[in-house]
Amino acid sequence: MVGKSCVVVLIGKATASSTWVKYEIEKGWNDGKGVFGIYIHNINCPRNGRCTKGANPFDSFTLSDGRKLSSVVRCYDPKSNDAYNEIARKIDSWVETAIADRE
Repeated sequence: MVGKSCVVVLIGKATASSTWVKYEIEKGWNDGKGVFGIYIHNINCPRNGRCTKGANPFDSFTLSDGRKLSSVVRCYDPKSNDAYNEIARKIDSWVETAIADRE
């Protein structure tokens, strides 16, 4: 993450239980980077079709003031009929928003 200003978490069925994802979220947050999530359950999987919506991985973190990280980190849920294009159109602004949220 050196030289990066934002962490984008793609939230799938198993994301919230991944040790590596939890590490990256914690590292990015503690380093002052922008952080946000994108639910990817509405993107077609070539092996399984559509996936089940995963749990919010930011729910497992508690801030020093007692709030859940999920209460301050935005998660976007692209529409099922055009998820790919919605992500492509909006990801730049989502990154900028996450960075601004940390400033």
